[in-house]
Amino acid sequence: MAQALRPNTAGSLFATDGRSHPVQGALLAATLLLGVVSFITAQFHSLHLLSSWTGLVGIFTGAYGQWISETTRERFGLILGLGASGLGFFLGMAHGGLFG
Repeated sequence: MAQALRPNTAGSLFATDGRSHPVQGALLAATLLLGVVSFITAQFHSLHLLSSWTGLVGIFTGAYGQWISETTRERFGLILGLGASGLGFFLGMAHGGLFG
């Protein structure tokens, strides 16, 4: 009956391998932060420089994070950050671009 007491993480969407991944966690946090900043500042025409640059950096950090990620939890968060960064980047480019 010992198997009934163990949690089943294999079927979970956010399954983890139980180990710490500090580099992947830092990239995940950076990508999410850059994505949120880029998306929010893209709503204002005068902040297109901030929006486009944070979006571009968020796209690069998210892409590298996807390349080295090891768990589904990391990949899920990175995709959310990449989407927000991409939207912010493209809206910032539409409002004036990287250099004004």
